[in-house]
Amino acid sequence: MTDPLDNPVLASLAGPHAGLALTRGRAARYPADVVPFCALPGAPDAADWADMAGLFGPGEKLLFPALRATPPAGWEVLGLGEGVQLVAATLDVAPDEEAVPLGPADVPDMLSLTGRSKPGPFHSRTIELGAYLGIRRDGQLVAMAGERMRAPGWTEISAVCTDPAWRGQGLASRLTRAVAAGIVARGETPFLHAIATNTAAIRLYTELGFARRRDIQFPLLRRSELAGRLQPGQRHCLSRTAAGTGMQRTSLTPLSAKAPTWRPRA
Repeated sequence: MTDPLDNPVLASLAGPHAGLALTRGRAARYPADVVPFCALPGAPDAADWADMAGLFGPGEKLLFPALRATPPAGWEVLGLGEGVQLVAATLDVAPDEEAVPLGPADVPDMLSLTGRSKPGPFHSRTIELGAYLGIRRDGQLVAMAGERMRAPGWTEISAVCTDPAWRGQGLASRLTRAVAAGIVARGETPFLHAIATNTAAIRLYTELGFARRRDIQFPLLRRSELAGRLQPGQRHCLSRTAAGTGMQRTSLTPLSAKAPTWRPRA
């Protein structure tokens, strides 16, 4: 790993988020109720994959941001989330008077908001990853943003979301700048990830002053039910259903075959 952002989950779990890390050898992951992210070294060997298998629960499905290696036999590749990684270049950070810090007591409202707005994975302990800010109207949490991965020198802005009924008022932009202000005050640089097909979000972040650093994939993996029955050089793959809302079992394919594309719903 030459740059923390090349493998941001591993850099986070080996650095600022070490207190949240579940590790085994060189494999690392976050607790399931924090965020469904795992990490391996850039060129994992058989021992690394075996260690990662020991960190998985039965049937558990987790994301491996930035993983470039092909999983060995015994793993199911459920899909590849295609995204982009952006870093703050000319971002004008600014606190927001209406934005208030969110804490444990706000988690039910945060879960309700993310359930309505679908910004990506957000669970009961996600708030432990960093600072979160929100805007309320008539007592209801209508917009929020916060911090997720924290690689040395960098902090990811995440969970930027607005209730559908309150969109179009610039709340997401204000909260992004406000969260970034806290990051910059610590001497760190904000970065973020966006789904590649979410061109509206990418355009917004670019207008705010973020620059595209690179494309990034988010492979979704689980331990295969067929582990131990696969022949060398094969894996069990899944493909999207026609409706695009789930995955259906297909056939054994060579490890060199391209995995199906998986795009989270916006």
